[in-house]
Amino acid sequence: MTDRVTRADPMNVLRRRTSEKWRTYPDDVLPMFVAEMDFPLAPAITAALREAIEVGDTGYVAPHDTGAADAFARYAAQTWDWSPSPERIGYTTDVSVVIVESLRRLIAPGDGVVITPPVYPPFSALIPEAGGTVVEVPLLDRPDAEDGSTYALDLDGIDAALARGARAVLLCNPHNPVGLVHSRQELAALSRIVDRHGASVVSDEIHAPLTHRRHRFTPYLSVSDEARHHGIAAASGSKAFNLAGLKTAMFVAESDRMSAVIRSLPEEVLFRTGLFGLIATRAGFDHGRDWLRGTVAAIEENVALLERELAAKLPAVRLRPPQATYLAWLDFSELGWGEDPAAYALEHARVALANGPEFGPQGAGYARMNLGCAPETVIEAVDRLAAAAG
Repeated sequence: MTDRVTRADPMNVLRRRTSEKWRTYPDDVLPMFVAEMDFPLAPAITAALREAIEVGDTGYVAPHDTGAADAFARYAAQTWDWSPSPERIGYTTDVSVVIVESLRRLIAPGDGVVITPPVYPPFSALIPEAGGTVVEVPLLDRPDAEDGSTYALDLDGIDAALARGARAVLLCNPHNPVGLVHSRQELAALSRIVDRHGASVVSDEIHAPLTHRRHRFTPYLSVSDEARHHGIAAASGSKAFNLAGLKTAMFVAESDRMSAVIRSLPEEVLFRTGLFGLIATRAGFDHGRDWLRGTVAAIEENVALLERELAAKLPAVRLRPPQATYLAWLDFSELGWGEDPAAYALEHARVALANGPEFGPQGAGYARMNLGCAPETVIEAVDRLAAAAG
């Protein structure tokens, strides 16, 4: 523990929030389901938003404002040794819109789009919204892998799906809910497969700034010329800095072909961006890095704490250790709580977890726990779950 670790707000402050996390369930429920963090805003973001309110800066986004893109590019260069061009970055409301609007232009109606479950549940809805058809190629499950990466992309399966006619891959990098950080070698191999089939990749990289310190995030567009030619990345500060309600995300391109896709977007895709989101994104990536490092440290401490608490009080529940994100993927199978243990936990322990089967059939018997919270919340959650298990 150090002074640099970000501390969560106290529960009496959190209960004053009006977001989904704090309004879905009554106060006797510990809300650890949706991906919102309990930490206070980075001071630089608070200051930037306060200044905007003081001067009444609450209008529309300026079409040629590259401030947030510049800040993201600086952060990417200094953190991941990747230098995306701000001129090739476009803005919109959120990462879901980046995915849908990109796929609409990269596939034809009815084309297959590969997803890799267990994966972020909205992927299965965003693909039909874009006109595509979901093609599932589950992650390889390697629980005994020596390197600790207990999941991996099934590259042979993706290759086969593209050979059968799928036209795109919707990549989750880092992967929600399992916290997998795909390696450079694996992503480069994926790029060669996609290139061979003349397909495209949309890479959701919203959790990238929350990569844990012992691991290294690799942006998909940095791995090869092929990736740059056929890929668009979806980036945002919304998960890293807890800004989901401010509605800002980025299309990131690294080739003339994909830059043309972004330029083809209707102006309204840009104008739906939140001005406060742009202001907060710029402040976070430029001036919130110390806060972000402290937040990642707090998350890592909570992962270690959860491991200890489960070992001591609920050893039947197995944690699949994440390499990124503040999300913990928990295997409840041995408890006999059914395919959706989150439902049992809510009813009998008053702990709200994310429903495992919603992430795909591979989530049966699993639930996802949000660790972007105080250590005391982790301890109380395990105590409640252990009591419910008898």
